[in-house]
Amino acid sequence: MPATPIKINPSSIDFLEQLKKNNNREWFNERKSEFLSEQAHIEDFAAALLTELNLHDVIETPSGKKSLYRIYRDTRFSLDKTPYKTHWSGSFKRAGKSRRGGYYFHIEKGNSFVGGGFWGPSPADLKLIRDDIAFDAQPLRDILSSKDFVSAFGSLAGEQLKTTPKGFEAEHPDIDLLRFKQFLLVKRFDDAAVLKDDFVYQMGQGFKAMRPFFDYMSSVLSGDANGE
Repeated sequence: MPATPIKINPSSIDFLEQLKKNNNREWFNERKSEFLSEQAHIEDFAAALLTELNLHDVIETPSGKKSLYRIYRDTRFSLDKTPYKTHWSGSFKRAGKSRRGGYYFHIEKGNSFVGGGFWGPSPADLKLIRDDIAFDAQPLRDILSSKDFVSAFGSLAGEQLKTTPKGFEAEHPDIDLLRFKQFLLVKRFDDAAVLKDDFVYQMGQGFKAMRPFFDYMSSVLSGDANGE
């Protein structure tokens, strides 16, 4: 942990709570300077989180500021026309073509977490993953059942098929893993943890716990159907 910890200010959470109650452009524009001040604090936090990540991984995202998502919502195809997001969030990309996976952080009252994994694998990537699981699921099961993984994430998350994926047997011993369409890791934090001095460190440790899973997936997705 740094000597002078970068913290989440209560005011950054309070601003979001007020925005939830007043999610309109007039209210937001009147408080634009307040928003920019709170966003600057979040940029500092994201920069500290990037420093934590670079202790155990190589990150392509150049700065905390560049990791942040805009607060403005894209409402073009949504029934919800409220113009602003009511959380702080951002993501970091791992460097290198063979080093797959990405890190995501989300800060919101009652819903703060770090996440990572593969939200929408391409059909080709999904086939590589399923073929590897079908051939030998034990390396993945060892990761998912490890003490560190269970302590951080509980279990693998993500959307699953209700039926059997094409090309596989319903009686396959690893059908529970083969049904996954997304492969996600989520570690949640309560509101008290978010405001503690060590929160950036705790988020960084959550990201660090993802590495065995990412290393496994990187190996699978950088090979071919023969594992080469």
